[in-house]
Amino acid sequence: MTQPIRPAAPEDSGALMKLRVEAEEWLATAGIDQWRAPGFRDRALAKWQVDISEGRTWVVPDGDGALLATITLARPDLDFWTKADGPDSAVYVAKLITARSAAGQNLGGRLLDWAGGVAQGQGLPWVRLDVWRDNVKLQRYYLNEGFEHVRTEAPSHRLSGWMAQRPSSVVMHPQAPLLTHDTPN
Repeated sequence: MTQPIRPAAPEDSGALMKLRVEAEEWLATAGIDQWRAPGFRDRALAKWQVDISEGRTWVVPDGDGALLATITLARPDLDFWTKADGPDSAVYVAKLITARSAAGQNLGGRLLDWAGGVAQGQGLPWVRLDVWRDNVKLQRYYLNEGFEHVRTEAPSHRLSGWMAQRPSSVVMHPQAPLLTHDTPN
């Protein structure tokens, strides 16, 4: 089973925030207080709009055009990734969110595989990410998707900082690749 993935467009902003709010609520019911601080949504939307305009945010639509998932191929976060890490040697995954209606389809894992393909296409050996330091369930998810914990950083102005990477050649879900409509930069 293949699904399309396409670059996000400015008109996707509302649907992206709907995905995020759904994820916030789901996390809260699981006892995880992530993304719910006052002002987070406004800052998230402003950052997303920049990422969309620069071609870094991608979306997976369903057959009717509603969004099932999103991923942003971010710049290296220099609060975490240092010169010693070779920050230019990776694609960085951010804002990976899947709709609850897509649960059980391994869509998040398939997006990670897709990001690995993007990294390989750019000649980069790594896919990297950072997640909230206290979201152990999410950390476990990424470990199960082939990532290895690199280290945890704890800058006082950030809640994220659990850092992981996997080789860009790793494909965990070869039976269901995403079909890219446009090639990312």
